[in-house]
Amino acid sequence: MKRFIAGLVLPLVLVFMSGTAVAEKPKPSDLKRHQTTPGQKYEPTLDVLRDQNVEKPGSKPGGPVISAADFQRANQIYFQRCAGCHGVLRKGATGKPLTTKITSKLGFEYLRDFIDYGSPAGMPNWGASGGLSKADIDLMARYLLLEPPQPPEFGMKSIRASWKVYVPVNKRPKKKMNTLDLDNLFSVTLRDTGQIALIDGASKKIVEIIETGYAVHITRVSASGRYLLVIGRDAKVNLIDLYMKHPATVAEIKVGAEARSVETSKNKGYEDKYAIAGAYWPPQYVIMDGHTLEPKKVVSTRGMTVDTQEFHPEPRVAAIVGSHYHPEFVVNVKETGKILLVNYGDLNNFQVTTIDAERFLHDGGFDSTGRYFLVAANARNTVAVVDTKERKLVKLVKTGAKPHPGRGANFVHPTYGPVWATSHLGDETIALIGTDPVKHPKNAWKMVQSLEGQGGGSLFVKTHPKSKHLYVDTPLNPEAEVSSSIAVFKIADMAKKEPEYTVLPIGEWSGITEGVRRVVQGEFNKAGDEIWFSVWNSKSQQSAIVIVDDKTLTKKAVIKDKRLVTPTGKFNVYNTRADIY
Repeated sequence: MKRFIAGLVLPLVLVFMSGTAVAEKPKPSDLKRHQTTPGQKYEPTLDVLRDQNVEKPGSKPGGPVISAADFQRANQIYFQRCAGCHGVLRKGATGKPLTTKITSKLGFEYLRDFIDYGSPAGMPNWGASGGLSKADIDLMARYLLLEPPQPPEFGMKSIRASWKVYVPVNKRPKKKMNTLDLDNLFSVTLRDTGQIALIDGASKKIVEIIETGYAVHITRVSASGRYLLVIGRDAKVNLIDLYMKHPATVAEIKVGAEARSVETSKNKGYEDKYAIAGAYWPPQYVIMDGHTLEPKKVVSTRGMTVDTQEFHPEPRVAAIVGSHYHPEFVVNVKETGKILLVNYGDLNNFQVTTIDAERFLHDGGFDSTGRYFLVAANARNTVAVVDTKERKLVKLVKTGAKPHPGRGANFVHPTYGPVWATSHLGDETIALIGTDPVKHPKNAWKMVQSLEGQGGGSLFVKTHPKSKHLYVDTPLNPEAEVSSSIAVFKIADMAKKEPEYTVLPIGEWSGITEGVRRVVQGEFNKAGDEIWFSVWNSKSQQSAIVIVDDKTLTKKAVIKDKRLVTPTGKFNVYNTRADIY
């Protein structure tokens, strides 16, 4: 659920009469305005917390009666569909608060109809779209009139209890024991099986399937290139040793109940020494030993927001990157809008530099020099730029609707010089931001160009220093033809006022005829001459990876394997380690 109280506009009219809220159902001619957009569909869900058994709060006199079984069912729906926007504790995030003080004033009928029809301001039409049944909508309206339950905390005692070392450091290989070309190895998320596949970039063959947490969100590579770190949405971190004859997990840990981010130390003298992981619930980050994942420090992110300076009880940890200039992790805190420069040089005398940026920070990456970090505050249509050398905010840059860059894309524009690109969930544009304050100061830290792509619902853009193209996916677009294809811009053509793009029918090239065939997240090989795309179907359907020749924009290869279940993110070891994107 999203932005429950936002946009109280026709055709859902909120009429206050003696403190009572009455909802008028939308007219059939107005229902089109209530269609759920790609951006609303994407809003991050807490789909692991849905399995948490939480205690049912007591009902107030005159309040709704819900059985224990129905309460757990409502919890599952709320944590899976709603908490990403309204917060675990219903105190608001990108969506409005849903505390009982608010919901009791609105009343059951209003809540029921708003869940059913949604609003043009951002609330999905859960009923009209078929996302929830009438019975579930009725249940959720009653559930929102109860006090919100709270999942358990996950402190150092619980974190340490989850920590396992399968292969001690002194039992690991002293040198690489396999013949794999590690720099051209791909770590591929198999979302719905709780695994990753290691795929050789040359042979295009799966060399290992490794059990991980559920729905691995990202893969990060240690500075030495020896270790992969992956984190699942269930907050499990796996440390994988690539030097073993058969790469495998040598240590694991859980840093909470729900999470998205992990990173390793990159600064000179600290290579591989530390790792860090950030949690959605509880809102905290954990610093660990980089070779064993032994937890060293757990730090809460609860605090004041940058705009209203009000306390927020659950600010989630979004993207984390390792600074190249200082022994620091750049930690982005979503709901408070703060960027934390967490210094790991002396954990006993712990120092954190706090930069006030913009609320609802999500994902981002470095510019081509590795000095400036650009991160999307997607609900505020803004990209924040941080100078990691000088430790300060450089600029807040307005973009299109809901920027979602992944790590973004760096290239040299024929007119504006070095730029960094992001696509958008909420519209079809691709924003190009100038990143060279030395040779192109007039273009630095402003949106110098907005390209028009094939539609909204984009999650990732991609290029490579050796490529002459910019690739834009649209996996969340409601049109099947758009969601199963890729738009490709020639960088040289961007000097034109309205550069055109080429559409690559990746879903069709895969040879798969069933399912939605959502095409997502391009990733280059080390050489930069081919780009890999996931063709992402449901768990019960066939998926694939399609590889495109970057020079000719033609199909080069298709990887199909019964073990390739719901592939999403792909991370080339060399490009990920070297921050090449």
